[in-house]
Amino acid sequence: MKIGELAKLSGCSIQTIRYYEKERLLDAIKRSEGRYRLYDSRAIKQLMFIKHCRSLDITLSEIRQLVDLRNSPETTCNNVNALVDRHNKQVDLRIKELKELKRQLNILRQKCTTGRAVKDCGILLELSQ
Repeated sequence: MKIGELAKLSGCSIQTIRYYEKERLLDAIKRSEGRYRLYDSRAIKQLMFIKHCRSLDITLSEIRQLVDLRNSPETTCNNVNALVDRHNKQVDLRIKELKELKRQLNILRQKCTTGRAVKDCGILLELSQ
């Protein structure tokens, strides 16, 4: 199949597919006599794997590591587990940072009441300090 069909089937844009190829997250592709990229069902599976990882906010670097690990099926899962554990810690840190951001925004919101003129807006005054 050509790249346009792969894009439709996978839900990825053509540019994204080309980028994943450049980043070597997709296996090398075949070319037709007319130099069109040709893909098989394996490319769809690889793209779905990448999309699933991205939906979990796994970085391309981490995906590359997982792909490399998946290509060594006889090794233990220890490295996969460690990667997911590290990613989980990063998520915990981001949650903590987002909670702090929410707390600060709530404090900022209390600086202004409804109906004030913008020149007297407590939020804008606070942000200006």
